[in-house]
Amino acid sequence: MPIPARLYIVRHGIAEPHGTPGVADAERKLTPKGEARMKEIAAGLKRLDLGVERVVTSPLPRALRTAEIVAEKLGLSDRLETSEVLSAGASPRAIREWLETRDEGQLMVVGHNPDLTDLVALLLGLSGPIPPFDLKKGGVTTLAAGEQGRYALEWLATPGLFRRLAD
Repeated sequence: MPIPARLYIVRHGIAEPHGTPGVADAERKLTPKGEARMKEIAAGLKRLDLGVERVVTSPLPRALRTAEIVAEKLGLSDRLETSEVLSAGASPRAIREWLETRDEGQLMVVGHNPDLTDLVALLLGLSGPIPPFDLKKGGVTTLAAGEQGRYALEWLATPGLFRRLAD
């Protein structure tokens, strides 16, 4: 069962609020502030020289735009793809099964909460109704593959940290 040796998990940036009149949830976009912050976050990520091989994102506009910004800054625009498995409301177990089909050594995924926080908890083998952390909008976590398909947490960073790195 191949799994990426290193998995970067990115929650989409600040988007139009739920219930915005005339905007269906599936069509919500990044706000201008969300776009600007994701550009700063992407610049911070670039400074880390991550070695990401591919970026895969939810096809929903807020996640897709987030992924486009990050992929462009990392020089990966030609290695950006979408996957329905990362759409809002995705099952963490379904995402894990999908990850087992990937052959990239270092993969970045972009999606939504609570799905991504729940995915991280699942991959780390955490149990309980509420994970002990929450992936903020624009937040990033990195997991390294361990034995038997389990991952270990390398780091979990807030958007503010990456924005500071971009300065």
